[in-house]
Amino acid sequence: MESTILKSRNFNASFGTNHVVKNVNIDIPRNHIIAVMGPSGCGKTTYLRCINRMHELIPGATSNGEMKLNDEDVYQMHPIFVRLKIGMVFQRPNPFPNLSIYDNVIAGYKLNGIKLPKGERDGIVERSLTKVALWKEVKDSLNKKGSFLSGGQQQRLCIARTVAMEPEMILFDEPTSALDPISTSTVEELFHELKANYTLVIVTHNMQQAARVSDKTAFFYMGELVEYDETKIMFTNPKDNRTQNYITGRFS
Repeated sequence: MESTILKSRNFNASFGTNHVVKNVNIDIPRNHIIAVMGPSGCGKTTYLRCINRMHELIPGATSNGEMKLNDEDVYQMHPIFVRLKIGMVFQRPNPFPNLSIYDNVIAGYKLNGIKLPKGERDGIVERSLTKVALWKEVKDSLNKKGSFLSGGQQQRLCIARTVAMEPEMILFDEPTSALDPISTSTVEELFHELKANYTLVIVTHNMQQAARVSDKTAFFYMGELVEYDETKIMFTNPKDNRTQNYITGRFS
């Protein structure tokens, strides 16, 4: 039986009077890849940012309802602890431009005031870069700036920075939209490897990507979670006409 890592019940999010996520109920199983798709402005990125409490950083943003990680209320935890447990990778690769590749990987430890012996830091850097298939490419350039890497390598470096903190979940907001097709393919292959150790939630506009990489897919429309099911079912036999219309390109 699947074990649930994250659960939302009657979850809502707003910006001022603009109600953008409406009464979402969803169970996310551990060690699965969940794709979240839907047209622009449908609430999918806002919902993603609510999972690790990034939403509340925006002035006027509010939320209510239940969000539980391993049956613990996310909104009763310290936000820093939440973001250590639930990492996030953004649309555009954003390595810290003034830091070396090495320091980018362990940036989370420094930002949180966690001091580690050099040997331990070295091990974290090597393990994290190995997990994202970047170690062999950069092991002789660890002191160079992260911005020296190609776009696809920079995005993998950002993923390494996230996995270095050993989260349980990783949220991805359109993680390949700024990448070329070859880099996109490399990152997609990486998703399947990461699934062994992490639960991945990926917001994507790219329906082909959702079909390729995910186990389950959620379809958002006008702030509502319209449908959520096994990806194969969502793409071949959706239950809701709105899902069918979106998948067949009748609206985007």
